[in-house]
Amino acid sequence: MGNGSSGDVGSVDKVTDELRSLADTRAVGARLPSTRDLQHRLGVGPVTVQRALARLVTEGVLVTRPGAGTFVSARRAARVGDTDWQQVALGASPVSTSGVDVLLASAHSTGFQLGGGYFDATLRADSRLAAAASRAVRRPDAWSAPPPAGVPELRSWFGRQVGADPDQVLITPGAQGALSAVFRALLPAGSPVLFAVPTYPGALAVARSAGLVPVPVPTDVDGIRPELLERALAATSARLLFLQPTFANPDGGVLAHARRREVLDICERAGAFILEDDYARWLGHGQVPPPPLWRDDDQGRVITVCSLTKILAPSLRIGAIVARGPVMTRLAAMRQVDDSFVPMPLQHTAVEMVAGPGWPAQLRAASAALRARMATLAAALAGELPECSFENPRGGISIWLRLPRSTDDLAVATRAGRLGVAVVPGRYFVIGEQDISYLRLCVAGVREPDIPTAVALLAEAVRASAGTTADHTFAG
Repeated sequence: MGNGSSGDVGSVDKVTDELRSLADTRAVGARLPSTRDLQHRLGVGPVTVQRALARLVTEGVLVTRPGAGTFVSARRAARVGDTDWQQVALGASPVSTSGVDVLLASAHSTGFQLGGGYFDATLRADSRLAAAASRAVRRPDAWSAPPPAGVPELRSWFGRQVGADPDQVLITPGAQGALSAVFRALLPAGSPVLFAVPTYPGALAVARSAGLVPVPVPTDVDGIRPELLERALAATSARLLFLQPTFANPDGGVLAHARRREVLDICERAGAFILEDDYARWLGHGQVPPPPLWRDDDQGRVITVCSLTKILAPSLRIGAIVARGPVMTRLAAMRQVDDSFVPMPLQHTAVEMVAGPGWPAQLRAASAALRARMATLAAALAGELPECSFENPRGGISIWLRLPRSTDDLAVATRAGRLGVAVVPGRYFVIGEQDISYLRLCVAGVREPDIPTAVALLAEAVRASAGTTADHTFAG
């Protein structure tokens, strides 16, 4: 075992297990050796020992007595009762995690990470983030209640990115909380909501959990198809369209300039809102992305959601809702009812990051890395899987890989996982029946040198899954 002086996670986990085993052999009330003795016995540093002990104290395995030491605590055996009555009381679950659980699980998988959408450590500015957080918690008002809509500096910054005034911005705990607030504030349960497909599974899950009925509207290389959007609005009388006009998840698509006005006009005639998920604003590959759809609208039809989580770090859950008109009052009320406000230290950490001198360089570095990773992935796919097809995205973090006919996406993903490659089946990104299988492949969490090996293993999984076509009817 290494010296573990920095208390890295692997060392802490191992020492925690060893100390738990030691406690299991001791009687209740027995004193553990001193921290120094444990350091020498386990061959680790003091920070690792202290973190392991603290973890076991929180678990109730140990108890500390100031000036006396650390002792084995009395652990009460857990009572196991019959909880089957809950099934009757709960009934059918209104919560759908289909796809979301897969995305979150893939972010924690070992091996080659082509599944998760969060940046790996080499793409993040963790040292800058730690310094920003340190400054944020030292502010005199750090632990005070912030304004419910968010701190002024952050509202102003988000407003400038979208082209809105600060009072048109609500700060949220990431984009997921923002999407939830918009869906529930605008539509009662049972209402239809249109989705340009393929689409983000997290948005589908939120809509379904709110009791809404997702309705697909197909896209092509230029984005959502206007004639099918008009037909869907007429058939359903839907009052909300979910759209990712810039670097859509999962295919990286961009709504063509010629279609932007047409989509707005169609929704205006139908009296429908557009929920613009602008999650990839800072995930371009070197080219300036199109402006938010918000800027083409002056009637309050577009509600824009954006987030810093993808570009900064998974645990910095900071996003924003941008809206104008009476809908903003309703959204603000929904946000306050949900969780009152976003903690002050998180908001000021975000301000420190985006207003600091390192922000432009961080964006350039992320853009260059994503561009290089995407080019390497595209080249590897062309070489290893010529029987598959995809469009080269201009931005974002993923490729939407079309599998050969008679190949099941779930079978491929399962085999790839066994080979050490995490990918996400395409079925979670669509609504209703599909006759073609896809995979979403992400470059956010895989280092560029590892991509060719990962794709070679994926190719093995694809060919081993030929002829595995299963039921392509997905939850709608």
